[in-house]
Amino acid sequence: LLEKEAEAMPQGEPAPEASAAAANAGTSSKIEELTAQAKVAAEANPDNLCAKTLLEAEVQTWMATLPAAKLDELALCAKSGLDNHDSGLGCYAVDPTNYDDLAPFFDRVCEGYHHGGGKVHKTDWSLEGVEGLPADGQLDLQKLGLGKELSMRVRVGRNLTAFPLPGLMTKADRVNFEKTMLKAFDVLKANPAYGGNVYSMTPNDVWKEVTGDAENPNLISADKYKELVAAHVMFKDMAADPYLASAGIASDWPCGRGCYQSADGGFIIWFGEEDQLRIMCMAKGFVLNSVFDRLHTALQAVEAIDGIAFATSSKYGYVTSCPSNLGTGMRASVHVAVPNLTSDGTDAKAKAAAKPLGLSVRGMGGEHTPIGKDGTIDLSPSSRLFITEAEIVT
Repeated sequence: LLEKEAEAMPQGEPAPEASAAAANAGTSSKIEELTAQAKVAAEANPDNLCAKTLLEAEVQTWMATLPAAKLDELALCAKSGLDNHDSGLGCYAVDPTNYDDLAPFFDRVCEGYHHGGGKVHKTDWSLEGVEGLPADGQLDLQKLGLGKELSMRVRVGRNLTAFPLPGLMTKADRVNFEKTMLKAFDVLKANPAYGGNVYSMTPNDVWKEVTGDAENPNLISADKYKELVAAHVMFKDMAADPYLASAGIASDWPCGRGCYQSADGGFIIWFGEEDQLRIMCMAKGFVLNSVFDRLHTALQAVEAIDGIAFATSSKYGYVTSCPSNLGTGMRASVHVAVPNLTSDGTDAKAKAAAKPLGLSVRGMGGEHTPIGKDGTIDLSPSSRLFITEAEIVT
């Protein structure tokens, strides 16, 4: 009887109990690896939020319940912070669903960074009823006594539901995403209020390999790319950023990367950066409404196109790769000269004065760039999450 049962067992296949044991052993090994890396990172930098969160007892217990595939995905989300110990936040979502299916991790990270206290994000672009808004609804900086036009800009990060987030995208995903966005760019180019051009860095051989088309219709030269970077129209080589490289966001450079720019130069869409889309309006002037309203109108036009739907979370609003940008995904800023606060050649005093007001200070070229020689800084509200678009711009 035992011989017959043995003959009946499928040959070459492990028993179910053996498969389960092997899977459990693999999961335990992965958790031990993540825990060891997190301990090293936390010891090197106690403020590394990703590492601290992974070491919490509740998160350790939860990780033990994850199937192998989800544990691997969590490891990808945490990789940047575990590789780069000096990270402050240290993690990036790699799929639009991560804020839900990896909630025990990301909820703690978001609370540690945003201090939401259980809030749910709400989206609202309407300026109606906003406290302190002038009667005419115009946010005119001249009325605050400013006599010189300021550089004003508003940008948002967006990702589509149809693709993984940049950290998990394959080369084919990146190129197919770019091709998907060409429909939106065609709509904008046909609109007299925008017009403009698309500038792509995807090489022709890769474009043909993925799409089957002989040539990338928007491919630019290396010299044109340098020109656009120098003009702050295009983003820099992401492969040189160790945080984005560890996160997988910089992979396959420069495939699927480029930008759209309107004819007047004041509206730009980066594609293939930290988020699939970085959409921005900029202008020199006094009335903040001009860039705010133009951006809102353009976003509505883009999302109205078939096949384009922005990823959202019921709890955190618009989904972004980095948890710091969740919610509105918005950063609204002005360039303003503050010579008395920068007389020592640094922005340290400006940052100290701005922080209690809920404002952030950066250099003229963005984060980790120098201030202007005349003391000009980039000033913006710090919050992205649990604040409305209308509240940010006012």
